[in-house]
Amino acid sequence: MEAMKQLKQWVKESHNIVFFGGAGVSTESGIPDFRSVDGLYNQKYDYPPETILSHSFYRQKTKEFYDFYRDKMLCLDAKPNKAHLKLAELEKAGKIKAVITQNIDGLHQAAGSKTVYELHGSVLRNYCTECGKFYDVKKIVDSSNVPVCGCGGVIKPDVVLYEEGLDNDTIQNSVDAIKNADMLIIGGTSLAVYPAASLIDYYRGNKLVLINKSTTPRDSAADLVIHDSLGKVFEQIEV
Repeated sequence: MEAMKQLKQWVKESHNIVFFGGAGVSTESGIPDFRSVDGLYNQKYDYPPETILSHSFYRQKTKEFYDFYRDKMLCLDAKPNKAHLKLAELEKAGKIKAVITQNIDGLHQAAGSKTVYELHGSVLRNYCTECGKFYDVKKIVDSSNVPVCGCGGVIKPDVVLYEEGLDNDTIQNSVDAIKNADMLIIGGTSLAVYPAASLIDYYRGNKLVLINKSTTPRDSAADLVIHDSLGKVFEQIEV
């Protein structure tokens, strides 16, 4: 496959690669995609998932938020897949300088990646909205109702809900990484979620690679497009 040959060559030549990934990176670990046919947005609940996962719903119906959150958002048995593992390997080899992810599952770090910018936060981190004390995910799992801090404050997952803004430092770090990249690989994302999707506009190089099962609005702007599963593509890349 000519595209695969080109990808391998570019990886070999590059020393400042940035990977930008979406839900498709984690689906091969068994974590459901939000927008696919069997994703969360196509399942039936009393409220649409977009509503449940909003800041206002969290504030007004905190118990219902947590019932859904525990049931559907915590995929704690998931393990890193071939794509996660290869990215960590490439970082260790000095090729990849940063992974920017829209996922909240912590699988990049579990695979061994060190420089990971989590645009939408992580389910593994939680904090008290009163005193700021941090808790791991066990606190959420072990609570049957709304998780509460020792100070009496409600504990909130460190994830970006609908109606909330992204963390400024995370955005700045992501922008800087993309600006300085000699190769940008985008994988497993429909590039439909903003402002995250607009970050790729900061790339200034000529090795923009898009790997996704389906077409994206940016295919025509890419230097190389591969429509295939990430695991299948990444397992062929040599370090």
